[in-house]
Amino acid sequence: MPQGRPDGSAAIAGFTLDDAVALARAAHDGQLDKGGHPYITHPLRVMDNVDGIPARMAAVLHDVIEDTPVGADQLRAAGVPARIVDAVIALSKLPGEPLEASMARAAADPIALVVKRADIADNRSEARLGQLDEATQVRLRHKYTRSIELLEEFAAH
Repeated sequence: MPQGRPDGSAAIAGFTLDDAVALARAAHDGQLDKGGHPYITHPLRVMDNVDGIPARMAAVLHDVIEDTPVGADQLRAAGVPARIVDAVIALSKLPGEPLEASMARAAADPIALVVKRADIADNRSEARLGQLDEATQVRLRHKYTRSIELLEEFAAH
């Protein structure tokens, strides 16, 4: 469980949410989203929409393995607790992996499930989609609708 630190932040095995944010910022440095904005704003929004230190850590790190050169071993070496690394792995779609498989894996991990719901909600927000061309909006709306349907179907079983 998170423990208090003298600066008032919560830590898991000495690793803080501030550490997770710094790691995510470094990993996503220079990346832009489809709308041309710094990519880190997406993981930060997802983090702000989940509760609890473990979920917030996993949320801000949720795209690190999938979208940067940083792997699970580097996360562990940086001090990310094993439970958080496991959730980030569960949230990471593998190259060529069917959507069904990635949603089943996310639904099977309690932290990943909460984060994936927030991730999809942010991805399908009109604020984000509205910045894209019509064809991309249609494609992504379909993808995110299917993603949440699958996630909830797997979570119910």
